[in-house]
Amino acid sequence: MEAALDVYDLDTYVKGIPHATFRKLRTEHPVMFHEEPGGKGFWAITKYDDVVAISKDPRTFSSARGGTNIWDLPQENLSTIQMLMVNMDPPQHHKFRKLVSRGFTPRIIARLEPFVRDAAVRILETAGELREFDFVRHVAGELPLIVIADLMGIPQSDRHLVFDWSNRLIGFDDPEFQTSLEDGTQAAMEMWAYANQLAVERKKSPGEDLVSILVQGKVEDEVLTEMEFDAFFLMLAVAGNETTRNAISGGTLTLMEHPDQKQKLIEHPELLSSAIEEMLRWVTPVMHFRRTAMRDVEMRGQKIKDGDKVVMFYPAANRDEAVFENPDTFDIARTPNDHLSFGIGQHFCLGASLARLELSVFFEELLKRYPGVELNGEVRRLRSNFINGYKTVPVRFPARA
Repeated sequence: MEAALDVYDLDTYVKGIPHATFRKLRTEHPVMFHEEPGGKGFWAITKYDDVVAISKDPRTFSSARGGTNIWDLPQENLSTIQMLMVNMDPPQHHKFRKLVSRGFTPRIIARLEPFVRDAAVRILETAGELREFDFVRHVAGELPLIVIADLMGIPQSDRHLVFDWSNRLIGFDDPEFQTSLEDGTQAAMEMWAYANQLAVERKKSPGEDLVSILVQGKVEDEVLTEMEFDAFFLMLAVAGNETTRNAISGGTLTLMEHPDQKQKLIEHPELLSSAIEEMLRWVTPVMHFRRTAMRDVEMRGQKIKDGDKVVMFYPAANRDEAVFENPDTFDIARTPNDHLSFGIGQHFCLGASLARLELSVFFEELLKRYPGVELNGEVRRLRSNFINGYKTVPVRFPARA
């Protein structure tokens, strides 16, 4: 592997997604074996159609066999993460997804709209009083936390515990958030202890929240074990706030970097829906997921062996020239826009409709109140090749529109 084609190096991502390298891979090495520090290496997949094909073929490409992160875990750790729905294959995945999907019905999401709007307005009004502040902590980090806390039945006074646990679990490659894998394990233990306290309360007095659904729900007539419940809680709490936080941060940063498109959206609010989809394509909050080959298979002339790791890079697929016209142009009117930021196939993001609701409401209220929002310092990115994350986005809110 040429050093110039490295899309694993964590330090690279501190500067930004290596789109030029992904472009070269798509063009010259769309299925390339990639070396891995301390690991056995993996196949880097960068073409849109290949990502779709792998995602829709769980019999050949398993989420469960080795998990969905690039690195390999010891068996005892692997057994734990295999309880997360993202690391399951059919038919187990379908059974667990069916249970938790009850918390994401159109009726429940529609019920949330006034709550989301009220939260967005309050957050923006409070930030507006500061005028100059870190957008991630004061705005982007707040809305998803408030919403996921409400959806799960977590008291709002405890939502910042979830923020801290998420940073320690997701930011394991960034020394600012975590100094060791042990600290991430400790964060998971703290979250699980908290989840079990909530479970006890909901068994006594259930509501319509996700914790109530989980403690009362059954998979094949069996109630969830404590470990299965804990895994669900962790996945929903972290995924429900981390990805949307970065979509809001990245989307706002992108609008500030493309003032012509921001102005176009202000003048044509009917483009909000397509603008949200373009932000999702452009930012791509989750940058990769892994699968493990269940048999020998050939892809674009490359022989992938049983047990090989196959890693799908979504930022690369979302800028595939064969699918997207002028993929390196940010165009809020882009249509069609079949990006893969929510994945595709059996693991399509369960919270996609909730994320779209949060993003639509937020950007509608932001541009209504502070259309002149502008960057006010250096952006600091998360050191990660997994999450396209932002640690600091300093902004200035001009006087209220």
